[in-house]
Amino acid sequence: MAGKGGVRYIIAMSPNTKKLLEQVESWPPEDQEELADYAREIEARRTGVYRATVAELQAIDEAEQSGIATEEEVEAAFRTFRRP
Repeated sequence: MAGKGGVRYIIAMSPNTKKLLEQVESWPPEDQEELADYAREIEARRTGVYRATVAELQAIDEAEQSGIATEEEVEAAFRTFRRP
């Protein structure tokens, strides 16, 4: 892996992926976030571990505090973040 305390990437990355990531730097933040969301989904599929985003965790907290979601619904949501 390359990088020291900053961005890290696999040196064996395909040329197409390297080129795309260079282009991503010029994209608007919302498009970069969309790509990051897709990458997180791929990583979760590959590792079997889903890491909820800060926004997802906040939404769960807000739902729990608002009374909109029952305890059972909140627990079901958290189960989706746990590895079986």
